[in-house]
Amino acid sequence: MTETAASDMVTGKILNVNVGIMGHVDSGKTSLARALSTTLSTAALDKHPQSQERGITLDLGFSSFTIPLPEHLQATCGSKYDTLQFTLVDCPGHASLIRTIIGGAQIIDLMLLVIDVAKGIQTQTAECLVVGEILMENMLVVLNKVDQFPADQREERLEKTRRGLQKVFAGTKFKSPPMVAVSATGGSADAPQSIGMDALIAQLASLARAPQRDTTGAFYFAVDHCFPIKGQGTVLTGTVLRGAVRVNDTVELPELKQSRKVKSLQMFKRPVQQAVQGDRVGVLVTQLDSNLVERGILAAPSSVPSFTAALVPLERVRFYKGAVPTKRKFHVSVGHATVMATVHFFTAAPLP
Repeated sequence: MTETAASDMVTGKILNVNVGIMGHVDSGKTSLARALSTTLSTAALDKHPQSQERGITLDLGFSSFTIPLPEHLQATCGSKYDTLQFTLVDCPGHASLIRTIIGGAQIIDLMLLVIDVAKGIQTQTAECLVVGEILMENMLVVLNKVDQFPADQREERLEKTRRGLQKVFAGTKFKSPPMVAVSATGGSADAPQSIGMDALIAQLASLARAPQRDTTGAFYFAVDHCFPIKGQGTVLTGTVLRGAVRVNDTVELPELKQSRKVKSLQMFKRPVQQAVQGDRVGVLVTQLDSNLVERGILAAPSSVPSFTAALVPLERVRFYKGAVPTKRKFHVSVGHATVMATVHFFTAAPLP
């Protein structure tokens, strides 16, 4: 329905972990996703026409690969699962698309920070690190394009790069994240093939933890792509943020105030009867004009109200040095939606 695969359909009980691939534009994020993935979604590897025209990632891309359940997970949840699936969320690196990155970050369990080993920390690398500090608990650093270093100097130059980056990370919540050196594409005389993919997968496997999934509460689903299938209906692809959805459930598009019945569900080509919090899934409904939906929310009926004001706790981003006075207008992002809002602080003084 929604997916094209480069491998046979996976069977068995699957534990899904969402991995966000972030970093500066041209650091090799999409090439890394391509090197790792065996199953591609309809929104994978820069399939957006403008992405292909401009040669950069403009939207979130989704793909996946599976491995046998690692030993440390077999000990804790081997009775529930026999396969570990990594869903890769390829985030754009261009500065103007930071809101897209924020939208993607809210569905991610583990962050891959991709760094061009020859260039080090760049502008969007730092911005992604800030997003990671706010929204992530775990990070793995990928030092990409190591084929740019001559083979006889590679280890020495990599060690120097690691020491320099470690000083940067020491000032963050991640302190001393693991680092893996790779070349996602190869292509040079010294490295005609990709380098380090097995080591990267092994490191991902060692860091994987069974995410805490809550199937209770009203169904809440972040839609990131929508398209029609002739003779079947309209597919809404995205990630379950809360609760669960089953075939034949009635779901609502709150912005359109329209309800539809779920005709079928698929996860990376596999038909399923249910999807729960954290799952990447395609939801097929009928009698919905796909032109009315690009991104948004799919939810249990009457569970998402409209509002013009909200009370929320705030924490200042430590890297932001500007003033934050009351009655100032800010962009507020919730999921994939961003609006302008006037902020009123119920404190004696503005945020320090």
